[in-house]
Amino acid sequence: MGEHQVFRIASIPADGVGKEVIAAGRRVMDVVAEQSAGKFSFDWTEFPWGSQYYTEHGVMMAPDGLEALKSFDAIYFGAVGWENVPDHISLWGLRLNITQNFDQWANIRPVKFLPGVESPLRKADQTELDWVVVRENSEGEYAGLGGRNLSGRGPGNEVAIQSSLFTEKGCERIIRFAFDLARTRTVKKVSSVTKSNAQQYGMVLWDEVFARVASDYPDVQTESVLVDAMSAKFVLHPDDLSVVVASNLNADILSDLGSAMAGSLGLAASANLNPDHHFPSMFEPVHGSAPDIAGKGISNPTGAIASAALMLDHFGLHNEARRVESAIESATASGHLTRDVGGTASTEQVTEAVVRVLSNSLAAV
Repeated sequence: MGEHQVFRIASIPADGVGKEVIAAGRRVMDVVAEQSAGKFSFDWTEFPWGSQYYTEHGVMMAPDGLEALKSFDAIYFGAVGWENVPDHISLWGLRLNITQNFDQWANIRPVKFLPGVESPLRKADQTELDWVVVRENSEGEYAGLGGRNLSGRGPGNEVAIQSSLFTEKGCERIIRFAFDLARTRTVKKVSSVTKSNAQQYGMVLWDEVFARVASDYPDVQTESVLVDAMSAKFVLHPDDLSVVVASNLNADILSDLGSAMAGSLGLAASANLNPDHHFPSMFEPVHGSAPDIAGKGISNPTGAIASAALMLDHFGLHNEARRVESAIESATASGHLTRDVGGTASTEQVTEAVVRVLSNSLAAV
């Protein structure tokens, strides 16, 4: 028997339903560890940061928080945002604080159509749809460059400048990541998304880097599509997609569109990766903190559990990751659905359904 591996994970449930779905994901992860016959285990440390922490301390996370997180193998994140904190403060104070400082430059958002979940897209009924959005996660429109000035001119005269940052290095590393990912898929194709007809500097640089990198991957099909045309293509020709790579803002919007087409944002998983392994990577469901249903036990844990599967992949536990994804599909196929996807199941019932499939599948081996 090989050496026992311990993966140290920092858990940051943060706000609202984040607490409920992270608890669900942890339950599934611990079951997978229990079934590993001593091969590996997870050592969890929970951090109380978020909007409640802000109320008490005036900051979203401890001043030495980033230093504390550096030693972990991964970060498991819930959702951020509450009515007592302006959204830009909660986002920049916690989630973006981590992604920017840990150079988590690749954001991966798979779009999965699950059995038993009704898609608003009729084409999904008879077509096999499965694509992944690769989002540049460190610069672009979310670089935080700019400012607000001239408020001294009086009401109505203030000026705000928000600059998008595109670097050749930043474009190349995410585009190359997308091509490497495409090579692992059945359909080897990368679709690049920009708005270079209107944004003639940063996005033309992106287009030029894309064309240059593509020449290194003659085995991978390519296309460059403007973001407005791509939003139409997501709806009309999603069967033509495999890997979609785009800047921070465009990929953020398109990946949410993809998740909505799959049935609910509650289903969507994501990974914020530092592929260089200089810092821990962070895994989180795409959905928000949902104050309207927080504490009711009815939130959809699927996105958080699927994000846990991405974390297992990151740890090199690929068989375990596939088992979790398969258990999610079995749970939804057998009708264990929360309200956002037309069912009546509670968070706990969906989680237990996933755990039951994992236990049964191991017993059947």
